[in-house]
Amino acid sequence: MKSKKDNRLDWTVFSISAGFLILFIILSFIDSTMVGNGITKLFNLSADVFGAYWQLLLLGNFVIGIYLACSKYGKVRLGNQDKPKYSYYKWVAMILTTLLASGGVFWAAAEPMYHFMNTPPVFGGGEFNNIPGAFAYAFMHWGFTAWAILGTLATIVMMYVHYTKGYPMRPRALLFPIFGEKIYKGSVLGTAADSFSIIATVAGTLGPLGFLGLQVSYGLNDLFGLPNTVTSAIFIVVILVIIAGISAATGVDRGILHLSRFNVGLTIVLAIVMLVIGPTMFILDAFIGGTGHYLQNFFQMSLFRGDSEWLGGWTIFFWGWFIGYGPMLIIFISRISRGRTIRELVLAVSIVAPLVSNFWFSIVGGTGVFFEIENPGSISNALNEAGMPAAVMAIMNQLPFSVVMALAFLLVSIIFVATTTDTMAYTLAVTLTGNDHPKRWLRVFWAVIFGTTTAMILTIGEDSITAIQNSIVITAVPVSLLLLPPLWIAPKIAKKMALDQRLIWVRSGRNPRKSKYNDEQ
Repeated sequence: MKSKKDNRLDWTVFSISAGFLILFIILSFIDSTMVGNGITKLFNLSADVFGAYWQLLLLGNFVIGIYLACSKYGKVRLGNQDKPKYSYYKWVAMILTTLLASGGVFWAAAEPMYHFMNTPPVFGGGEFNNIPGAFAYAFMHWGFTAWAILGTLATIVMMYVHYTKGYPMRPRALLFPIFGEKIYKGSVLGTAADSFSIIATVAGTLGPLGFLGLQVSYGLNDLFGLPNTVTSAIFIVVILVIIAGISAATGVDRGILHLSRFNVGLTIVLAIVMLVIGPTMFILDAFIGGTGHYLQNFFQMSLFRGDSEWLGGWTIFFWGWFIGYGPMLIIFISRISRGRTIRELVLAVSIVAPLVSNFWFSIVGGTGVFFEIENPGSISNALNEAGMPAAVMAIMNQLPFSVVMALAFLLVSIIFVATTTDTMAYTLAVTLTGNDHPKRWLRVFWAVIFGTTTAMILTIGEDSITAIQNSIVITAVPVSLLLLPPLWIAPKIAKKMALDQRLIWVRSGRNPRKSKYNDEQ
Protein backbone atom coordinates (compact mmCIF):
# COMPACT_ATOMS: atom_id res chain seq x y z
CA MET A 1 0.00 0.00 0.00
CA LYS A 2 1.17 3.48 -0.83
CA SER A 3 1.49 6.05 1.89
CA LYS A 4 -1.20 8.69 1.89
CA LYS A 5 -0.34 11.72 -0.16
CA ASP A 6 -0.13 15.34 0.91
CA ASN A 7 -3.48 16.43 2.39
CA ARG A 8 -2.90 20.18 2.25
CA LEU A 9 -5.45 22.43 0.60
CA ASP A 10 -5.14 22.31 -3.19
CA TRP A 11 -5.01 26.02 -3.97
CA THR A 12 -4.93 25.49 -7.73
CA VAL A 13 -8.23 23.59 -7.75
CA PHE A 14 -9.68 26.03 -5.22
CA SER A 15 -8.70 29.06 -7.32
CA ILE A 16 -10.11 27.63 -10.56
CA SER A 17 -13.44 26.57 -9.07
CA ALA A 18 -13.89 29.70 -6.94
CA GLY A 19 -12.81 31.91 -9.84
CA PHE A 20 -15.44 30.37 -12.10
CA LEU A 21 -18.13 31.00 -9.49
CA ILE A 22 -17.08 34.62 -8.96
CA LEU A 23 -16.96 35.21 -12.72
CA PHE A 24 -20.46 33.81 -13.11
CA ILE A 25 -21.84 36.12 -10.42
CA ILE A 26 -20.09 39.21 -11.85
CA LEU A 27 -21.33 38.48 -15.38
CA SER A 28 -24.85 37.87 -14.04
CA PHE A 29 -24.85 41.25 -12.31
CA ILE A 30 -23.62 42.93 -15.49
CA ASP A 31 -26.00 41.23 -17.91
CA SER A 32 -28.10 38.33 -16.60
CA THR A 33 -29.92 38.02 -19.95
CA MET A 34 -26.65 37.50 -21.80
CA VAL A 35 -25.57 34.85 -19.27
CA GLY A 36 -28.92 33.08 -19.48
CA ASN A 37 -28.87 33.02 -23.27
CA GLY A 38 -25.30 31.75 -23.34
CA ILE A 39 -26.09 28.95 -20.90
CA THR A 40 -29.18 28.00 -22.90
CA LYS A 41 -27.15 27.66 -26.10
CA LEU A 42 -24.45 25.59 -24.42
CA PHE A 43 -27.13 23.55 -22.65
CA ASN A 44 -28.80 22.68 -25.96
CA LEU A 45 -25.44 21.88 -27.58
CA SER A 46 -24.45 19.61 -24.69
CA ALA A 47 -27.80 17.80 -24.78
CA ASP A 48 -27.62 17.27 -28.56
CA VAL A 49 -24.02 16.05 -28.67
CA PHE A 50 -23.77 14.08 -25.43
CA GLY A 51 -27.38 13.07 -24.74
CA ALA A 52 -27.17 9.62 -26.34
CA TYR A 53 -23.83 8.95 -24.62
CA TRP A 54 -25.30 9.85 -21.23
CA GLN A 55 -28.23 7.51 -21.79
CA LEU A 56 -25.87 4.64 -22.58
CA LEU A 57 -23.56 5.59 -19.69
CA LEU A 58 -26.30 5.45 -17.07
CA LEU A 59 -27.82 2.26 -18.44
CA GLY A 60 -24.44 0.53 -18.70
CA ASN A 61 -23.47 1.63 -15.20
CA PHE A 62 -26.69 0.16 -13.76
CA VAL A 63 -26.51 -3.15 -15.67
CA ILE A 64 -22.85 -3.80 -14.83
CA GLY A 65 -23.47 -2.91 -11.19
CA ILE A 66 -26.37 -5.38 -10.94
CA TYR A 67 -24.19 -8.04 -12.59
CA LEU A 68 -21.44 -7.52 -10.00
CA ALA A 69 -23.96 -7.64 -7.14
CA CYS A 70 -25.40 -10.94 -8.36
CA SER A 71 -22.03 -12.49 -9.23
CA LYS A 72 -19.44 -14.18 -7.03
CA TYR A 73 -17.83 -10.75 -6.59
CA GLY A 74 -20.85 -9.49 -4.68
CA LYS A 75 -19.33 -10.73 -1.41
CA VAL A 76 -16.25 -8.51 -1.75
CA ARG A 77 -16.02 -6.24 1.29
CA LEU A 78 -15.05 -2.63 0.62
CA GLY A 79 -12.92 -0.12 2.47
CA ASN A 80 -10.44 -2.40 4.29
CA GLN A 81 -12.91 -2.85 7.13
CA ASP A 82 -14.53 -6.08 8.28
CA LYS A 83 -17.78 -4.62 9.58
CA PRO A 84 -19.76 -1.50 8.62
CA LYS A 85 -19.68 1.43 11.01
CA TYR A 86 -23.33 2.39 10.57
CA SER A 87 -26.47 0.32 10.90
CA TYR A 88 -28.37 -0.41 7.70
CA TYR A 89 -31.07 2.16 8.53
CA LYS A 90 -28.56 4.94 9.33
CA TRP A 91 -26.57 4.11 6.21
CA VAL A 92 -29.57 4.10 3.84
CA ALA A 93 -30.94 7.24 5.53
CA MET A 94 -27.76 9.14 4.67
CA ILE A 95 -27.84 7.81 1.11
CA LEU A 96 -31.49 8.81 0.69
CA THR A 97 -30.88 12.40 1.71
CA THR A 98 -28.42 12.90 -1.16
CA LEU A 99 -30.58 12.68 -4.28
CA LEU A 100 -34.04 12.62 -2.70
CA ALA A 101 -33.33 16.04 -1.22
CA SER A 102 -33.61 17.59 -4.66
CA GLY A 103 -36.32 15.26 -5.93
CA GLY A 104 -38.46 15.16 -2.82
CA VAL A 105 -38.44 18.92 -2.39
CA PHE A 106 -39.14 20.19 -5.87
CA TRP A 107 -40.17 17.43 -8.23
CA ALA A 108 -42.30 14.91 -6.32
CA ALA A 109 -45.34 17.15 -6.61
CA ALA A 110 -44.57 18.59 -10.03
CA GLU A 111 -43.16 15.92 -12.33
CA PRO A 112 -46.02 13.37 -12.23
CA MET A 113 -48.43 16.27 -12.81
CA TYR A 114 -46.42 17.60 -15.75
CA HIS A 115 -46.38 14.16 -17.40
CA PHE A 116 -50.07 13.68 -16.60
CA MET A 117 -50.94 16.98 -18.30
CA ASN A 118 -48.72 16.23 -21.30
CA THR A 119 -48.06 12.55 -21.95
CA PRO A 120 -44.37 11.78 -22.75
CA PRO A 121 -43.79 11.14 -26.48
CA VAL A 122 -42.62 7.56 -25.95
CA PHE A 123 -46.21 6.81 -24.82
CA GLY A 124 -47.79 8.64 -27.72
CA GLY A 125 -47.91 12.25 -26.53
CA GLY A 126 -51.11 14.22 -26.18
CA GLU A 127 -52.93 15.37 -23.05
CA PHE A 128 -54.42 13.59 -20.03
CA ASN A 129 -54.39 10.06 -21.38
CA ASN A 130 -51.79 7.94 -19.59
CA ILE A 131 -51.63 7.93 -15.78
CA PRO A 132 -49.25 4.93 -15.47
CA GLY A 133 -46.99 6.50 -18.10
CA ALA A 134 -46.82 9.76 -16.13
CA PHE A 135 -45.59 7.98 -13.02
CA ALA A 136 -43.35 5.62 -15.00
CA TYR A 137 -41.34 8.54 -16.35
CA ALA A 138 -41.09 10.21 -12.96
CA PHE A 139 -39.86 6.87 -11.61
CA MET A 140 -37.29 6.57 -14.38
CA HIS A 141 -35.89 10.04 -13.87
CA TRP A 142 -35.49 9.39 -10.13
CA GLY A 143 -35.09 5.63 -10.34
CA PHE A 144 -32.62 2.81 -10.79
CA THR A 145 -30.20 4.26 -13.35
CA ALA A 146 -30.26 7.75 -11.83
CA TRP A 147 -29.26 6.49 -8.40
CA ALA A 148 -26.75 3.96 -9.76
CA ILE A 149 -24.58 6.63 -11.41
CA LEU A 150 -24.24 8.35 -8.01
CA GLY A 151 -22.63 5.60 -6.05
CA THR A 152 -22.02 2.09 -7.41
CA LEU A 153 -19.20 1.32 -9.86
CA ALA A 154 -17.34 4.57 -9.30
CA THR A 155 -17.66 4.12 -5.53
CA ILE A 156 -15.96 0.72 -5.82
CA VAL A 157 -13.06 2.39 -7.64
CA MET A 158 -12.90 5.33 -5.21
CA MET A 159 -12.87 3.11 -2.12
CA TYR A 160 -10.17 0.87 -3.59
CA VAL A 161 -7.90 3.77 -4.53
CA HIS A 162 -8.34 5.52 -1.17
CA TYR A 163 -8.72 2.80 1.45
CA THR A 164 -6.66 0.06 -0.20
CA LYS A 165 -4.01 1.96 -2.17
CA GLY A 166 -3.86 4.90 0.25
CA TYR A 167 -4.30 7.83 -2.17
CA PRO A 168 -6.35 10.96 -1.43
CA MET A 169 -10.13 10.82 -1.90
CA ARG A 170 -10.57 13.15 -4.85
CA PRO A 171 -12.49 12.85 -8.12
CA ARG A 172 -9.19 12.29 -9.93
CA ALA A 173 -8.92 8.98 -8.04
CA LEU A 174 -11.30 7.53 -10.64
CA LEU A 175 -8.47 7.94 -13.18
CA PHE A 176 -5.78 6.38 -10.96
CA PRO A 177 -6.19 2.83 -12.38
CA ILE A 178 -5.43 4.26 -15.84
CA PHE A 179 -2.69 6.82 -15.17
CA GLY A 180 -1.27 5.62 -11.88
CA GLU A 181 0.40 7.84 -9.31
CA LYS A 182 1.15 10.62 -11.79
CA ILE A 183 -2.53 11.67 -11.77
CA TYR A 184 -1.77 13.11 -8.30
CA LYS A 185 1.60 14.74 -9.14
CA GLY A 186 0.74 18.17 -10.55
CA SER A 187 -1.36 16.59 -13.25
CA VAL A 188 -3.29 19.02 -15.45
CA LEU A 189 -5.83 16.26 -16.10
CA GLY A 190 -6.20 15.59 -12.38
CA THR A 191 -6.65 19.29 -11.62
CA ALA A 192 -9.26 19.56 -14.37
CA ALA A 193 -11.14 16.52 -13.03
CA ASP A 194 -11.31 17.98 -9.52
CA SER A 195 -12.16 21.50 -10.70
CA PHE A 196 -14.98 20.52 -13.03
CA SER A 197 -16.42 18.24 -10.36
CA ILE A 198 -16.49 21.10 -7.85
CA ILE A 199 -18.02 23.55 -10.34
CA ALA A 200 -20.75 21.08 -11.29
CA THR A 201 -21.52 20.38 -7.63
CA VAL A 202 -21.73 24.08 -6.77
CA ALA A 203 -24.12 24.67 -9.68
CA GLY A 204 -26.27 21.72 -8.64
CA THR A 205 -26.41 22.82 -5.00
CA LEU A 206 -27.14 26.51 -5.52
CA GLY A 207 -30.20 25.67 -7.60
CA PRO A 208 -32.02 23.68 -4.87
CA LEU A 209 -31.02 26.26 -2.25
CA GLY A 210 -32.47 29.10 -4.28
CA PHE A 211 -35.60 27.20 -5.22
CA LEU A 212 -36.16 26.23 -1.60
CA GLY A 213 -35.96 29.86 -0.52
CA LEU A 214 -38.56 30.73 -3.13
CA GLN A 215 -40.74 27.74 -2.22
CA VAL A 216 -40.78 28.42 1.54
CA SER A 217 -41.39 32.12 0.94
CA TYR A 218 -44.34 31.26 -1.32
CA GLY A 219 -45.63 28.73 1.22
CA LEU A 220 -45.54 31.15 4.14
CA ASN A 221 -47.31 33.73 2.00
CA ASP A 222 -49.98 31.21 1.04
CA LEU A 223 -50.48 30.04 4.62
CA PHE A 224 -50.08 33.20 6.69
CA GLY A 225 -50.01 36.09 4.24
CA LEU A 226 -46.36 36.91 4.93
CA PRO A 227 -44.62 38.91 2.19
CA ASN A 228 -43.47 36.75 -0.72
CA THR A 229 -40.41 38.78 -1.64
CA VAL A 230 -36.77 38.23 -2.53
CA THR A 231 -35.88 39.48 0.96
CA SER A 232 -38.02 36.75 2.51
CA ALA A 233 -36.40 34.10 0.29
CA ILE A 234 -32.91 35.33 1.23
CA PHE A 235 -33.80 35.26 4.94
CA ILE A 236 -34.92 31.64 4.57
CA VAL A 237 -31.68 30.74 2.77
CA VAL A 238 -29.68 32.31 5.63
CA ILE A 239 -31.54 30.19 8.21
CA LEU A 240 -30.99 27.13 6.06
CA VAL A 241 -27.27 27.78 5.79
CA ILE A 242 -26.98 28.24 9.56
CA ILE A 243 -28.48 24.77 9.99
CA ALA A 244 -26.19 23.34 7.30
CA GLY A 245 -23.14 25.10 8.77
CA ILE A 246 -23.76 23.68 12.24
CA SER A 247 -24.28 20.23 10.76
CA ALA A 248 -21.13 20.50 8.63
CA ALA A 249 -19.12 21.66 11.67
CA THR A 250 -20.12 18.61 13.69
CA GLY A 251 -19.16 16.22 10.89
CA VAL A 252 -20.60 13.11 9.26
CA ASP A 253 -21.03 11.10 12.46
CA ARG A 254 -23.08 13.78 14.20
CA GLY A 255 -24.62 16.52 12.09
CA ILE A 256 -25.18 14.76 8.76
CA LEU A 257 -26.11 11.45 10.40
CA HIS A 258 -28.56 12.96 12.89
CA LEU A 259 -30.19 15.26 10.32
CA SER A 260 -30.54 12.35 7.89
CA ARG A 261 -32.11 10.06 10.48
CA PHE A 262 -34.48 12.75 11.70
CA ASN A 263 -35.56 13.79 8.25
CA VAL A 264 -36.07 10.28 6.92
CA GLY A 265 -38.10 9.49 10.04
CA LEU A 266 -40.18 12.67 9.64
CA THR A 267 -40.67 11.91 5.94
CA ILE A 268 -41.92 8.42 6.78
CA VAL A 269 -44.42 9.87 9.26
CA LEU A 270 -45.56 12.49 6.75
CA ALA A 271 -45.87 9.85 4.03
CA ILE A 272 -47.97 7.58 6.26
CA VAL A 273 -50.28 10.45 7.22
CA MET A 274 -50.72 11.50 3.57
CA LEU A 275 -51.33 7.89 2.61
CA VAL A 276 -54.04 7.54 5.27
CA ILE A 277 -55.85 10.86 4.90
CA GLY A 278 -55.26 11.15 1.16
CA PRO A 279 -56.45 9.01 -1.78
CA THR A 280 -54.91 5.78 -0.45
CA MET A 281 -55.94 3.37 -3.21
CA PHE A 282 -55.08 5.83 -5.99
CA ILE A 283 -51.60 6.30 -4.51
CA LEU A 284 -51.01 2.55 -4.26
CA ASP A 285 -52.32 2.04 -7.79
CA ALA A 286 -50.05 4.84 -9.05
CA PHE A 287 -47.00 3.24 -7.43
CA ILE A 288 -47.74 -0.31 -8.55
CA GLY A 289 -49.01 0.63 -12.00
CA GLY A 290 -46.24 3.15 -12.59
CA THR A 291 -43.57 0.68 -11.48
CA GLY A 292 -45.02 -2.02 -13.75
CA HIS A 293 -45.12 0.41 -16.68
CA TYR A 294 -41.54 1.47 -15.91
CA LEU A 295 -40.23 -2.10 -15.80
CA GLN A 296 -42.20 -3.13 -18.89
CA ASN A 297 -40.80 -0.23 -20.92
CA PHE A 298 -37.44 0.09 -19.12
CA PHE A 299 -35.14 -0.15 -22.12
CA GLN A 300 -37.43 1.78 -24.46
CA MET A 301 -37.65 4.66 -21.99
CA SER A 302 -33.94 4.55 -21.14
CA LEU A 303 -32.84 4.68 -24.80
CA PHE A 304 -35.64 6.79 -26.33
CA ARG A 305 -34.24 9.22 -28.93
CA GLY A 306 -37.40 10.31 -30.76
CA ASP A 307 -38.01 13.87 -29.56
CA SER A 308 -34.85 15.88 -28.95
CA GLU A 309 -36.63 18.92 -27.53
CA TRP A 310 -38.54 16.83 -24.99
CA LEU A 311 -35.43 14.82 -24.09
CA GLY A 312 -33.40 17.99 -23.54
CA GLY A 313 -36.01 19.39 -21.18
CA TRP A 314 -36.47 16.16 -19.22
CA THR A 315 -34.31 13.03 -19.42
CA ILE A 316 -31.08 14.62 -20.64
CA PHE A 317 -31.45 17.50 -18.19
CA PHE A 318 -31.81 15.10 -15.28
CA TRP A 319 -28.99 12.85 -16.50
CA GLY A 320 -26.66 15.83 -16.80
CA TRP A 321 -27.67 17.01 -13.33
CA PHE A 322 -27.00 13.66 -11.70
CA ILE A 323 -23.75 13.11 -13.60
CA GLY A 324 -22.56 16.54 -12.44
CA TYR A 325 -23.38 15.61 -8.83
CA GLY A 326 -21.78 12.19 -9.28
CA PRO A 327 -18.16 12.63 -8.13
CA MET A 328 -19.06 14.39 -4.88
CA LEU A 329 -21.76 11.92 -3.95
CA ILE A 330 -19.38 9.09 -4.82
CA ILE A 331 -16.93 10.55 -2.29
CA PHE A 332 -19.65 10.84 0.34
CA ILE A 333 -21.04 7.34 -0.21
CA SER A 334 -17.49 5.97 -0.15
CA ARG A 335 -16.96 7.64 3.22
CA ILE A 336 -20.07 6.09 4.81
CA SER A 337 -19.88 2.64 3.16
CA ARG A 338 -16.72 1.16 4.65
CA GLY A 339 -17.27 -2.47 5.62
CA ARG A 340 -20.17 -2.96 3.20
CA THR A 341 -20.02 -5.57 0.45
CA ILE A 342 -20.36 -4.79 -3.24
CA ARG A 343 -23.75 -6.52 -3.15
CA GLU A 344 -24.97 -4.40 -0.26
CA LEU A 345 -23.73 -1.20 -1.91
CA VAL A 346 -25.30 -1.86 -5.31
CA LEU A 347 -28.63 -3.08 -3.95
CA ALA A 348 -28.95 -0.19 -1.48
CA VAL A 349 -28.07 2.54 -3.99
CA SER A 350 -29.55 1.06 -7.18
CA ILE A 351 -32.66 -0.71 -5.86
CA VAL A 352 -33.67 0.19 -2.28
CA ALA A 353 -33.16 3.97 -2.49
CA PRO A 354 -34.98 4.31 -5.85
CA LEU A 355 -37.97 2.30 -4.65
CA VAL A 356 -38.27 4.44 -1.53
CA SER A 357 -38.01 7.69 -3.46
CA ASN A 358 -40.48 6.47 -6.09
CA PHE A 359 -43.01 5.61 -3.39
CA TRP A 360 -42.60 9.15 -2.04
CA PHE A 361 -43.26 10.47 -5.56
CA SER A 362 -46.39 8.29 -5.68
CA ILE A 363 -47.68 9.73 -2.42
CA VAL A 364 -47.08 13.40 -3.17
CA GLY A 365 -47.55 13.34 -6.93
CA GLY A 366 -50.34 10.79 -6.77
CA THR A 367 -52.29 12.97 -4.37
CA GLY A 368 -51.93 15.87 -6.79
CA VAL A 369 -53.03 13.87 -9.84
CA PHE A 370 -56.01 12.45 -7.96
CA PHE A 371 -57.34 15.89 -6.99
CA GLU A 372 -56.65 17.19 -10.48
CA ILE A 373 -58.86 14.44 -11.89
CA GLU A 374 -61.55 15.11 -9.29
CA ASN A 375 -61.43 18.88 -9.78
CA PRO A 376 -59.68 19.88 -13.04
CA GLY A 377 -57.46 22.91 -12.58
CA SER A 378 -57.12 22.57 -8.80
CA ILE A 379 -53.44 21.68 -9.12
CA SER A 380 -52.54 22.33 -12.77
CA ASN A 381 -53.57 26.00 -12.71
CA ALA A 382 -51.29 26.73 -9.75
CA LEU A 383 -48.44 24.75 -11.35
CA ASN A 384 -48.76 26.56 -14.67
CA GLU A 385 -49.11 30.01 -13.13
CA ALA A 386 -46.58 29.95 -10.29
CA GLY A 387 -44.46 26.84 -10.74
CA MET A 388 -43.45 24.06 -8.37
CA PRO A 389 -43.86 25.93 -5.05
CA ALA A 390 -47.49 26.63 -5.92
CA ALA A 391 -48.11 22.98 -6.86
CA VAL A 392 -46.97 21.80 -3.44
CA MET A 393 -49.24 24.25 -1.64
CA ALA A 394 -52.16 23.44 -3.95
CA ILE A 395 -51.83 19.74 -3.12
CA MET A 396 -51.63 20.37 0.62
CA ASN A 397 -54.68 22.65 0.44
CA GLN A 398 -56.74 19.71 -0.80
CA LEU A 399 -55.97 17.59 2.28
CA PRO A 400 -57.51 17.62 5.77
CA PHE A 401 -55.40 19.59 8.27
CA SER A 402 -53.97 21.46 5.28
CA VAL A 403 -52.01 24.04 7.31
CA VAL A 404 -50.34 21.38 9.45
CA MET A 405 -49.54 19.26 6.38
CA ALA A 406 -48.12 22.24 4.49
CA LEU A 407 -45.91 23.24 7.43
CA ALA A 408 -44.72 19.64 7.83
CA PHE A 409 -43.86 19.47 4.14
CA LEU A 410 -41.94 22.75 4.30
CA LEU A 411 -40.01 21.48 7.34
CA VAL A 412 -39.12 18.26 5.53
CA SER A 413 -38.02 20.31 2.52
CA ILE A 414 -35.82 22.58 4.62
CA ILE A 415 -34.05 19.73 6.39
CA PHE A 416 -33.59 17.75 3.17
CA VAL A 417 -31.87 20.66 1.44
CA ALA A 418 -29.87 21.49 4.58
CA THR A 419 -28.60 17.91 4.64
CA THR A 420 -27.65 18.08 0.98
CA THR A 421 -25.89 21.41 1.56
CA ASP A 422 -23.80 20.14 4.47
CA THR A 423 -23.05 16.92 2.57
CA MET A 424 -21.80 18.89 -0.43
CA ALA A 425 -19.80 21.21 1.86
CA TYR A 426 -18.16 18.13 3.37
CA THR A 427 -17.33 16.51 0.02
CA LEU A 428 -15.93 19.74 -1.43
CA ALA A 429 -13.66 20.02 1.59
CA VAL A 430 -12.59 16.42 1.04
CA THR A 431 -11.88 17.10 -2.63
CA LEU A 432 -9.72 20.12 -1.85
CA THR A 433 -7.66 18.32 0.79
CA GLY A 434 -7.87 14.64 -0.18
CA ASN A 435 -8.59 13.87 3.47
CA ASP A 436 -11.87 12.20 4.43
CA HIS A 437 -11.71 14.07 7.75
CA PRO A 438 -11.23 17.65 6.46
CA LYS A 439 -10.79 20.64 8.73
CA ARG A 440 -13.95 22.01 10.31
CA TRP A 441 -13.39 25.55 9.08
CA LEU A 442 -13.25 24.37 5.47
CA ARG A 443 -16.54 22.46 5.78
CA VAL A 444 -18.28 25.48 7.33
CA PHE A 445 -16.67 27.79 4.75
CA TRP A 446 -18.34 25.99 1.86
CA ALA A 447 -21.71 25.95 3.59
CA VAL A 448 -21.45 29.73 4.05
CA ILE A 449 -20.32 30.20 0.44
CA PHE A 450 -23.36 28.27 -0.78
CA GLY A 451 -25.67 30.51 1.22
CA THR A 452 -24.10 33.88 0.39
CA THR A 453 -23.79 33.03 -3.29
CA THR A 454 -27.41 31.89 -3.46
CA ALA A 455 -28.53 35.10 -1.73
CA MET A 456 -26.56 37.21 -4.21
CA ILE A 457 -28.02 35.33 -7.18
CA LEU A 458 -31.55 35.75 -5.81
CA THR A 459 -31.05 39.51 -5.83
CA ILE A 460 -30.28 39.31 -9.54
CA GLY A 461 -33.50 37.44 -10.27
CA GLU A 462 -35.16 34.04 -10.20
CA ASP A 463 -34.00 33.31 -13.75
CA SER A 464 -30.39 33.36 -12.55
CA ILE A 465 -31.12 30.47 -10.19
CA THR A 466 -32.52 28.50 -13.12
CA ALA A 467 -29.52 29.45 -15.26
CA ILE A 468 -26.94 28.28 -12.75
CA GLN A 469 -28.81 25.00 -12.26
CA ASN A 470 -28.95 24.50 -16.02
CA SER A 471 -25.22 25.13 -16.18
CA ILE A 472 -24.65 21.85 -14.34
CA VAL A 473 -25.59 20.09 -17.59
CA ILE A 474 -22.76 21.94 -19.33
CA THR A 475 -20.19 21.06 -16.67
CA ALA A 476 -21.50 17.48 -16.73
CA VAL A 477 -19.84 17.01 -20.14
CA PRO A 478 -16.26 16.59 -18.80
CA VAL A 479 -17.55 14.92 -15.61
CA SER A 480 -19.33 12.28 -17.70
CA LEU A 481 -15.99 11.35 -19.27
CA LEU A 482 -14.60 10.91 -15.75
CA LEU A 483 -17.39 8.47 -14.92
CA LEU A 484 -16.84 6.28 -17.99
CA PRO A 485 -13.69 4.27 -16.97
CA PRO A 486 -15.36 2.70 -13.87
CA LEU A 487 -17.56 0.67 -16.22
CA TRP A 488 -14.64 -1.62 -17.00
CA ILE A 489 -12.29 -0.77 -14.11
CA ALA A 490 -14.75 -1.63 -11.32
CA PRO A 491 -15.17 -5.28 -12.45
CA LYS A 492 -11.38 -5.65 -12.62
CA ILE A 493 -11.00 -4.20 -9.12
CA ALA A 494 -13.79 -6.45 -7.85
CA LYS A 495 -11.92 -9.49 -9.18
CA LYS A 496 -8.63 -8.28 -7.69
CA MET A 497 -10.22 -7.72 -4.27
CA ALA A 498 -12.01 -11.07 -4.44
CA LEU A 499 -8.61 -12.72 -4.92
CA ASP A 500 -7.05 -10.67 -2.12
CA GLN A 501 -9.89 -11.57 0.24
CA ARG A 502 -9.67 -15.25 -0.81
CA LEU A 503 -13.24 -15.30 -2.03
CA ILE A 504 -12.21 -16.86 -5.36
CA TRP A 505 -9.30 -18.99 -6.48
CA VAL A 506 -7.28 -19.26 -9.68
CA ARG A 507 -6.11 -22.45 -11.27
CA SER A 508 -2.45 -23.39 -11.34
CA GLY A 509 -1.01 -23.63 -14.84
CA ARG A 510 0.93 -26.77 -13.97
CA ASN A 511 -2.01 -28.71 -12.59
CA PRO A 512 -5.46 -27.68 -13.86
CA ARG A 513 -7.14 -29.82 -11.24
CA LYS A 514 -5.42 -28.01 -8.40
CA SER A 515 -6.54 -24.53 -7.39
CA LYS A 516 -4.08 -22.09 -5.91
CA TYR A 517 -4.64 -18.61 -4.58
CA ASN A 518 -2.58 -16.14 -6.56
CA ASP A 519 -1.38 -13.25 -4.39
CA GLU A 520 0.31 -11.56 -7.33
CA GLN A 521 -2.90 -10.61 -9.19
